[in-house]
Amino acid sequence: MTKIFNILTKDIVHQIKLSCQIPNILEGIATRKIVKDAANQAGIQVTTEELQQAADNLRLVNRLVKAEDTWAWLEKYHLSVDDFEELAHTNLLYNKLAMHLFADKVEPLFYEHQLDYTGAAIYEVILDDEDIAWELFYALQEGEICFQEIARQYIKEPELRRAGGYQGIQSSTNLKPEIAAAVFAITPPQIIQPIMTQKGVHLILVEEIIQPQLDEQLRGKILGDLFVENWLKQQIAELQIVTQLENGDSQTEVAQSKPTDVT
Repeated sequence: MTKIFNILTKDIVHQIKLSCQIPNILEGIATRKIVKDAANQAGIQVTTEELQQAADNLRLVNRLVKAEDTWAWLEKYHLSVDDFEELAHTNLLYNKLAMHLFADKVEPLFYEHQLDYTGAAIYEVILDDEDIAWELFYALQEGEICFQEIARQYIKEPELRRAGGYQGIQSSTNLKPEIAAAVFAITPPQIIQPIMTQKGVHLILVEEIIQPQLDEQLRGKILGDLFVENWLKQQIAELQIVTQLENGDSQTEVAQSKPTDVT
């Protein structure tokens, strides 16, 4: 027999407080208001066709292929059809405001920081002993051993060992500065001389340097970074957020440099 457990709104609010999610919730509320106000000031309009496309994109992202999938998803997250439309509308406003503010800045930023978007396909083995690392480096140079053999001998993690130490395509921002400087200074394929870090001695094979292309995916990433990291976070930092919970006895203030009330 199924047991019924009733949960009230006050229980949900209390759980949010106990799980220390209040700051995230407040930031989300503030973010929606900031975006809505900025979009209104910029005169950004949303057409019916755009809203329908945004709703279709939302269904696609959440794999809501059939109508029953959508209804089940709405029920799971306690959303109404109007809530779903508001969510699609909010996502669309984010995108349109980001385009309005930064569309013309994406390409200059890409060319100015092109190295940051350059990728390197690398294999890596981290050793504990520097002398062994140099011995293996010279053995690789002489063709006495291959990198995959070194990976099989010295990598403990099974999946990484089976992959021969393959680290995927890494950008300079994902690597330690001293490693990035060495990786992107060579002509691949090439083995880099052992590099010492806090993790140990890195023996790295650079298989390929991948020059970036300003495709739609990268354009979207740069646009999102400009919007969220450069603009939205600054807007939130300039807010004074005052919260008043339903019981009326709890008030939290977070004041920054330029206070603006969000209630």
